[in-house]
Amino acid sequence: MNEAAPEANTKQPGRTHGLGRALDRPLDHVASRLRSPRSPRRPRLWFEILLVAMSYWVYSLVRNAVPEQKAAALANADWLWSVERFLGIAVEQSVNHAVNSVTWLIVSMNYYYATLHFIVTISVLVWLFRRHPGRYAAARLALFATTAVALLGYYLYPLAPPRLMNGSHFIDTVLVHQTWGSMASGNFKNMSNQYAAMPSMHIGWSLWCGLTVFALASAPWARILGLLYPTVTLMVIVSTANHFWLDAVGGVACLAFGYAVSYAWYGSLPHRLPRCIPRMSDRPRLSALGAQPHREPAATRR
Repeated sequence: MNEAAPEANTKQPGRTHGLGRALDRPLDHVASRLRSPRSPRRPRLWFEILLVAMSYWVYSLVRNAVPEQKAAALANADWLWSVERFLGIAVEQSVNHAVNSVTWLIVSMNYYYATLHFIVTISVLVWLFRRHPGRYAAARLALFATTAVALLGYYLYPLAPPRLMNGSHFIDTVLVHQTWGSMASGNFKNMSNQYAAMPSMHIGWSLWCGLTVFALASAPWARILGLLYPTVTLMVIVSTANHFWLDAVGGVACLAFGYAVSYAWYGSLPHRLPRCIPRMSDRPRLSALGAQPHREPAATRR
């Protein structure tokens, strides 16, 4: 009788400790569910497709809803052109005429301008989703914030592209070569705001793609292509007379803002975040494994 009591007392703390752990597990699970929204989460395919589609629809709607302030846009283009002449970088017209003289090259650039802007950006998003899910949300936020601030630029600073300037003798390469190119040329000109050239999202998006691939790709050839893509895009937007050099600077500034927003939210640049995120179903298993060393020795249980 007297010896049984101490044995019961020694078992009691063990049961209490086990009960505490059992109560802690649901609390840990709830805490993991309610963790900070700033923590990267595993992306869901259906949600991402819907988000990207809706975001691009809103972007196009807002961009095209900005009033086409033709007089202001042309005046701003003249002023920007004079600034570039003052800086000694106003060579867009020479580049436009030189490349236009090589038919196969300028036609290729027209199609490049019209298609790769979307194809490459979506491809990089898909690659991030599949191969770097832990970094996807932060990289996507940088891209979306870049695009959002660009809309503000379109509204506050209407700007005509070089090909629409009065008396500047730039060549609209899409019209001259009758290729399917910019939505702001030819039969598509009524479907897009022609005076939304500042900032250049061809540069903002292509630089986002290039930096993402360069930072995360393991193959050297892929990293080289990542750096070449925004460089070639810069030559294309100038050669086709769709943008000034300073439009590209505006695109870079928007991208810097986008990365600043992503850094402020996640506390890190996308490429510095973990590549993968543990599944929620794996967390209870880890907790159970962690609780095993606290079990009572076999001799005590006897």
